[in-house]
Amino acid sequence: MKRLLIILVGILLGGSLYAQQITNASYRTVAHIGSDGTIQDASYHTVGHIRSDGTVMDASYKTIGHIRSDGTIQNASYSTIGHIRDDGTVMDSSYRTIGHIRDDGTVMDASYRTIGHAKGIPIPWAALYFFFSN
Repeated sequence: MKRLLIILVGILLGGSLYAQQITNASYRTVAHIGSDGTIQDASYHTVGHIRSDGTVMDASYKTIGHIRSDGTIQNASYSTIGHIRDDGTVMDSSYRTIGHIRDDGTVMDASYRTIGHAKGIPIPWAALYFFFSN
């Protein structure tokens, strides 16, 4: 019964008990993002976290940025470094288009070439991974 309760809570909170995969254009897994916002590399080493309030942290929970509800992406000092529009267009701080993320999770560069896939991952989270990470 306890196990069933844990499974139900996991489904209600995140839709899945397992991390969603981020893949490159060839569908090779390059990262995982859990429903709790934990970001792991392909070998499941934690490299960062995204909190529900939009705070982006490194592996040691140091704040490195913010995702605002209006789609603005800011660094730790609250300087704007990018924007994500509702249609999945990803722009730099000067509003130049740097990529696109479709509803099906396909991630494309500014020329609409597929560079990866992030099915089931919120668009702002996928944008952070593909366009704003080092």
